[in-house]
Amino acid sequence: MAPSKLDLLQGTLDLMVLQTLDVMGEMHGYGIARRIEQVSQDQVLLNQGTIYASLVRLQQRGWISAAWGVSDNNRKAKFYTITAAGRRRVKAERVEWERLAAVMSRVLATSREGGKA
Repeated sequence: MAPSKLDLLQGTLDLMVLQTLDVMGEMHGYGIARRIEQVSQDQVLLNQGTIYASLVRLQQRGWISAAWGVSDNNRKAKFYTITAAGRRRVKAERVEWERLAAVMSRVLATSREGGKA
């Protein structure tokens, strides 16, 4: 059975979270969400429930770990770190996304007559 649109969106968000932690290091959920919004130039807007659902999934899969700490504004916050398994996942997913992007580029570049655009 093919993955649902929701599954695909969750997988995409999970990869964005993993990539953000891989690049930025330890961060709390709010910071991860704001960083993804910034990098996406506000094309991806995340609410608290969406980002935390992703963080729970990633933690359950062993791709991130979490520890309590204090945020910049002196509030208790859970800070997330990518694990070695998470880094392996990012690497594998990056290869798959690059392959998929190349396929989509070829398909979208074709004209109605079946040739190149």
